[in-house]
Amino acid sequence: MLAVIIGVSAGVIAALKQNTRWDYTVMGFAMTGVVIPSFVVAPLLVMVFAITLQWLPGGGWNGGALKFMILPMVALSLAYIASIARITRGSMIEVLHSNFIRTARAKGLPMRRIIFRHALKPALLPVLSYMGPAFVGIITGSMVIETIYGLPGIGQLFVNGALNRDYSLVLSLTILVGALTILFNAIVDVLYAVIDPKIRY
Repeated sequence: MLAVIIGVSAGVIAALKQNTRWDYTVMGFAMTGVVIPSFVVAPLLVMVFAITLQWLPGGGWNGGALKFMILPMVALSLAYIASIARITRGSMIEVLHSNFIRTARAKGLPMRRIIFRHALKPALLPVLSYMGPAFVGIITGSMVIETIYGLPGIGQLFVNGALNRDYSLVLSLTILVGALTILFNAIVDVLYAVIDPKIRY
């Protein structure tokens, strides 16, 4: 959810400020976030915020206290924020140049109303297509983050089960991930119909 809110907001701002400093800044961050893997980002965050600045703890669980979750959440969501921002920017620019947006501008509608009532919904459709696999990736691809920050999770559980040849555990987690994939894709299909009523017919 954090990745969606930040990514969509950054993408919309970049699209509205196309070819300006804001746009270049957001796209520079997006490209950097996409190409740098989590096993590089996570240690860097620990070095900067836990060791050098000593603002946040560098690992541990401590009952799920918020300050222990900040660095893992940032490390895990950074790549998804970057991807969502890039997708949102491209989609929003395309929508803003469409005929129905030109008509809304010609009618003299306020820009805020054009964006939130007319442009944002169709611009979110490519983001929704990305979100189904992304949610599953967040759940299953967190093994590196869990290892670096010493957190219990599905990723470590799966690896430990494979190393210990606990086939029942590995099979159970595989079924769980498969079920979550189906569930998230079904949610995305429902949201598609909510955002774009034309899909219902």
